[in-house]
Amino acid sequence: MDQYVVLWVAAAITILAVVVIAKTAVVVPQQSAYIVEMLGKYSRTLSAGFHILIPFVERIAYKHSLKEQAVDIAEQVCITKDNVQVGIDGVLYLQVLDPARASYGIADHTFAISQLAQTTLRSEIGKIDLDRTFEERATINANVVSELDKASEPWGVKVLRYEIRNINPPEDVLQAMEKQMRAEREKRAVILNSEGERDAKINQAEGDKQRVIKASEAARQQQINEAAGEAEAILAVARATAEGLKVIGEAVNGQGGLEAMQLRIAEDYVRQFGHLARNANTLVVPANLSDVAGMISLATRVFGDGKPPAPDKTPAPVVPHPTGLAS
Repeated sequence: MDQYVVLWVAAAITILAVVVIAKTAVVVPQQSAYIVEMLGKYSRTLSAGFHILIPFVERIAYKHSLKEQAVDIAEQVCITKDNVQVGIDGVLYLQVLDPARASYGIADHTFAISQLAQTTLRSEIGKIDLDRTFEERATINANVVSELDKASEPWGVKVLRYEIRNINPPEDVLQAMEKQMRAEREKRAVILNSEGERDAKINQAEGDKQRVIKASEAARQQQINEAAGEAEAILAVARATAEGLKVIGEAVNGQGGLEAMQLRIAEDYVRQFGHLARNANTLVVPANLSDVAGMISLATRVFGDGKPPAPDKTPAPVVPHPTGLAS
């Protein structure tokens, strides 16, 4: 019997030791902080690691996570400056920096900050019109964070940022905004079309101007080139004529040149006279028509001294043309 009593006492002591160890040995996880109270009064803050508490004297009163936390802010109805009701919800990001103040500064810092975020958001939305609420999201978020950070500093909590998630205007306002956006898009389309037509006409006019300028420049250059070509041709003919005359002069002054010139003059005389008789109905012939030698002698004297002889004043006889018409 005594043995059973000893066993029961030993078991009780073992159980009591296990309970005491469980109550006094504390392991704090990483990025966490535990608040220890001694007889109901704040004692110390336990950081990550293994700790031993005084049995039945110290206890863990509060446990805080030092990680950044995301708190959902429920949707609420806000009234804009132009008296339009919109539903807005968001997300708040905060972090506990001082676990002791977060434990004893306020009962529930998460609930307090979320409520304060809603009231601050309503105040900020009431300062702007509905159209600006979509444009000024960054400004609204910054103002909310600034106000919450000031209020949460005594609680040992840092508000890192606030983000508006949704802005839900009433259905009739959405329809009006959609019509306005559609009208604005149509207006921009008309403006873009008109600007495109204007640019096209300007480009076409500029092209016509450049075409006329290029055509005039081409015509001018063509005239210059033609004039230059004609000048070159005239100069070439003149040079060729001068060279020919020079060669003829040298040939005449050479041996047998005078006789060759006389023969050429006689041939040309006869040829030209034959053309004259063929093309005209009436002609005047000189008195010495049969004196070809005299004509050659006359041309020879012209080449010889460069002075023509005195003209013959003997009247020329009238010779009938083969067609029967009298001169």
